[in-house]
Amino acid sequence: MRADAAANGPSVGPLRAQHMELGERVIDTPTGMRRVTVDESESPLTWLARRRGRDGRALIAPHQLQAGERLRVDFTRAQLMPRTTADWSSPMSSGRRGPSGGAAAATDGTIAARQRVNAALEAVGPEFSGLLVDLCCFLKGLEDLERARGWPARSAKVVLQLALDRLARHYGFMAQVRGRSHTPVRAWLAEDATFRVE
Repeated sequence: MRADAAANGPSVGPLRAQHMELGERVIDTPTGMRRVTVDESESPLTWLARRRGRDGRALIAPHQLQAGERLRVDFTRAQLMPRTTADWSSPMSSGRRGPSGGAAAATDGTIAARQRVNAALEAVGPEFSGLLVDLCCFLKGLEDLERARGWPARSAKVVLQLALDRLARHYGFMAQVRGRSHTPVRAWLAEDATFRVE
């Protein structure tokens, strides 16, 4: 029984599930693509993407949601979230001496993710970077952000739209796809070779 649970991952009990909006997503893991259960209400961005404004359109567009979620993924992979528990791998707890952690312990993937986060935040500028980190990475709600910054009620939505547009532009996401509907097949062959599709 435990082997099955470990193979399939942790399950969400019925009491906990009643307080969540569960959905399934396919994510890329080091071992390949995998289907996982996620809490759709965890991210303020997914909440905004599912809500409609007075005009009937979603509060944020799909390309804006995709840009915000990509920033969150890079932030998580960069291990920039502050620790909330004890670090049991420190030298004091393991009996090892000398420095541990820090830049020396970072993997190439972690360093690359930190560079992507820095590049994205530089691209959106200092006006929007704090808002995007708070909302996309630390998952703070719009009302909390307005209160903390002293903004008028419902003004964070407008600023968030501008920030997400700039972030989406940095990542190359657009509201509409532009370009040819198809690309001709090209092949580079030797002069005496022929190309056949079977």
